[in-house]
Amino acid sequence: MADGDTVTLNAEGTIHKIRLSEIDTPERNQPYGLTTRAVLSSLLLGKQVEVKIVKNSDRYGRVIGRIFIDEEDVSAYMIEMGHAMVYRRYIMDDSLLKLEKSAKKNNLGLWKLAEEDRVPPWVWRKQKRKKDLRAK
Repeated sequence: MADGDTVTLNAEGTIHKIRLSEIDTPERNQPYGLTTRAVLSSLLLGKQVEVKIVKNSDRYGRVIGRIFIDEEDVSAYMIEMGHAMVYRRYIMDDSLLKLEKSAKKNNLGLWKLAEEDRVPPWVWRKQKRKKDLRAK
């Protein structure tokens, strides 16, 4: 498990890196990052899953897809329980926005964090890149 939105699956001896479509989770060293990684790991560990491929490869060589366990959409679950944010840049399923709104309203998962700790992962990564460039 790389983080809360990227998994490594073994299908008949072949390893596949899957990036969950339409969601983004805190990075490992970001507040709630280790929690979301643990949640995804506990959901998938030892389970038979179905992957619906959205895109064959991203710039990191990962397959972009929606993962299902017994027909339950893992991306939707992660949003609904407050473990992920809708990745607005890549959204195709507007129902995820309703799930996110509900999780936020009910103060679930990462939505319990103080506002300053709830930086969207895409913003956090951009800030980190700028900070890293200044440090060079």
